[in-house]
Amino acid sequence: WDDADFSQGVGTTWYQEYSTLSSIQNPLVRDVEAKIEKYLKIPYIAKWTLKVTWEKVPAYPSRQDDTRTNTYQAVLTTNGDHSFALLLYQDGGMRWNYTELAADNVLIGFS
Repeated sequence: WDDADFSQGVGTTWYQEYSTLSSIQNPLVRDVEAKIEKYLKIPYIAKWTLKVTWEKVPAYPSRQDDTRTNTYQAVLTTNGDHSFALLLYQDGGMRWNYTELAADNVLIGFS
């Protein structure tokens, strides 16, 4: 995520923290819980969830007319004992040309 470049005023990023203190949970939190239970085959009830969205962001170094932008999200969640990161990318995957990035060790995902 650190190769996104907002210096030319292109792209947007925002976040939303989801409260899990009430008995009425947000549909996103329920969806995250269901995905973790489905794929990891463990019971999971979130105590905290954060969604971060990067929309139409260019790679570093950016140009004002950069058209190769990416939209992606990270959803971080924990039940107090275990933490998870769900990464969501636009259809077609990453659109940045990795041969033009400042770094030569490109990694998509969470490490």
